[in-house]
Amino acid sequence: MPDLTQIPDAHPLWTALRIVAIVVAALIALRVARVFVHRIVHALMDREATEGTSQDLSAVEIKRRTDTIEALGVNVLYFVIVVVAAVMVLALLDYDVGPVVAGLGIVGIAVGFGAQSLVRDYFNGALILIENQFSKGDVVSLAGVTGTVEDFSLRRTTLRDLDGVVHTVPNGQILVSSNRTRTWARINQDVTVAYGTDVDEAISVVDAVGEAMADDHLWKPRILERPHVERVEALAEYGITLKILGSVRAGEQWSVGGELRKRLLAAFRDNGIEIPSPRRVLIAHDGSSPAAAVGSAASPSDEELAESAE
Repeated sequence: MPDLTQIPDAHPLWTALRIVAIVVAALIALRVARVFVHRIVHALMDREATEGTSQDLSAVEIKRRTDTIEALGVNVLYFVIVVVAAVMVLALLDYDVGPVVAGLGIVGIAVGFGAQSLVRDYFNGALILIENQFSKGDVVSLAGVTGTVEDFSLRRTTLRDLDGVVHTVPNGQILVSSNRTRTWARINQDVTVAYGTDVDEAISVVDAVGEAMADDHLWKPRILERPHVERVEALAEYGITLKILGSVRAGEQWSVGGELRKRLLAAFRDNGIEIPSPRRVLIAHDGSSPAAAVGSAASPSDEELAESAE
């Protein structure tokens, strides 16, 4: 066996040993990178699953998200390690790696400027997965678009709105995500009754409607807190506004709200409670006196209003 200490640095055997050492180090680095990313991602997802918004996700969904983020992190580290190892091997083979490094730097800058939105999409998508901002089937508002999440990837989110239109939203454009179907939802309804109405009676009627819905076998499973009058919200221009609040299961706020409004209309009609509406007074003239007609249209007199009302 040759004495390695006596072999010149430029000897092919020494060069081969160095290349082998670089390859072995790269393989070890790849293995360490996978373990490192695996532990980091699992620590983040476990924390979200126990303390954050991912508590309502199933084990299958958590595993799918974990695998997606882990694959992204591992692929990025793999690329860096392989490129560094390749440059070191080329340098040992007496290739001039200066132009290669410079070229990689130029390419990196160009890609950084040209694909910065793409990188932002992937990075933001990973954060959305980790933080469980939304999932498939959720109704959300993203980048000015509201709809049901039909598909989600690290780069983009696909929504279908109420008209059936499909919207594709890059994840980098999502600055605020509003999830309308997370665990529970609120019934938030304002009802205005006419001035002169017995407010206590109106409140009793509304509360009775909420209790009836909460006791109905069809609606009871959907309602968490019966709709009720929380307060007198305002003394508005046309009447007294009552604030009705309640809690329902996620995704049921639209159907429960519609049924509540239908029942309120029937209950108000049966109890003689008036819902006010704006009224208009139209003034008619025969056109015989244009100047007077114009003046009347601008500021009608009390007599004209009385005549038109008759």
